[in-house]
Amino acid sequence: MPPEAAISVRRPSYGRQELKGVRMKICVIGLGYVGLPTAAMFAANGHYVVGVDVCDRILKALGRGETFICEPGLGEAVRWAVSEGRLIAREDPEPADAYIICVPTPINPDHSADLSYIERAVRSILPCVRKGNMVILESTSPPGTTRDLVCGILGGSGLTPGTDLYVAYCPERVLPGRILTELVHNSRVIGGINSESAIKARTLYSCFVRGEMYITDSVTAEMCKLVENTYRDVNIALAAELAMICEKLGINAWEVIRYANKHPRVNLHQPGPGVGGHCIAVDPWFIVQKQPETARMIGLARRINDSMPRYVLERIKALLKNISGGRKVCVLGVTYKPDVDDTRESPVIRLISMLKAEGGYSVVAVDRHADYEGSRGRDLYEAVKGCHLLLLAVNHREFERVDFARIRERMAYPCVLDTRNFWRAEEVEAAGLSYHLLGWGKQSDEEGPDGGVPVPAARGFGGAEDR
Repeated sequence: MPPEAAISVRRPSYGRQELKGVRMKICVIGLGYVGLPTAAMFAANGHYVVGVDVCDRILKALGRGETFICEPGLGEAVRWAVSEGRLIAREDPEPADAYIICVPTPINPDHSADLSYIERAVRSILPCVRKGNMVILESTSPPGTTRDLVCGILGGSGLTPGTDLYVAYCPERVLPGRILTELVHNSRVIGGINSESAIKARTLYSCFVRGEMYITDSVTAEMCKLVENTYRDVNIALAAELAMICEKLGINAWEVIRYANKHPRVNLHQPGPGVGGHCIAVDPWFIVQKQPETARMIGLARRINDSMPRYVLERIKALLKNISGGRKVCVLGVTYKPDVDDTRESPVIRLISMLKAEGGYSVVAVDRHADYEGSRGRDLYEAVKGCHLLLLAVNHREFERVDFARIRERMAYPCVLDTRNFWRAEEVEAAGLSYHLLGWGKQSDEEGPDGGVPVPAARGFGGAEDR
């Protein structure tokens, strides 16, 4: 059993500590990528948990002890908690000791935060809250949401937040694929609307959190969560811009990044076809929303990353400009990152939509992790039949070793575009395919003998073979 799956189906051993205080009834509202693992961890550590969601499919699955989320260890944890009666599914909240809100906070078309899910979740607990209850928001939110929106609604219960109710903001810091591990071992920031609220929340989470827990006010905690992902977004935007510059200069951005990162105080991230997920692709906009005139660099970075699907589209169009008639593109990977099933804010799906909107392009996607237009059950070697371009969009492990000779036999035009620096150029080209890498301006303007694929130019001393 891998470390992430070490919650025993008989006994909850992973992340288990001696329970501090009495067992509590906890109502977790929102059973997505954060809410369900959080509910499972509280259940595994002695508490009685009511999981609330509006999705009937999720509630029915949880009632059977099943989960729709592909996450190491989570299935076992949920199965154990349900079988032991520690975790139950409900459509509506019940009276409890603590309410933890883990609902989505999507962005509106104008990039402002859609707080309607939080508002509905808080209103749903108004008939249930009692004096001495805790209300904790985990949903990523613009600064001031807990203090202003959550407390403002809770005031309608007749109870005073901070006096009758303990209210805090406690964001998660987890990575898909390692959620259970990181829920336990990562540090957490606990932001209370007052010190009493923060201390109460810290005590609650201490039943399974082994990382450090830092107490602050709720607005600081909200900004902390946002800036953690904004830092990464700005860094990725720098890498994306570097990739575009290096293409024009005829050099390899990946090589530049590799050697620049040898500096002890430099940590450049990597470029790609865009940024996805419900954190990095969304959170910076919440800062821009609060201070649009001041958050200029943050907004620019967000726009650069949002522009990358369009940039990759233009690369594809240039590579296939000499193909007459319809052009077929095979896309490998549709999730927002490798080896997960999460397609939220996926830049690859945006790219596919753009290709289709161009006209003259047909697209077939392959991804066993996610079912996007049949991608999950599709065989790679069948998908590439008659294709003019193979696009490596997500570096899933199963794409690391593929038979390029077999791919070449089935393609109508031998063109490969790697957006992740995942394949070795020499191996791809040895099979008779023309290899192109996002961020590597190695191609000359000459046309190849087979009708338009550019001839590789001479490589630098540290080309793709030196990685």
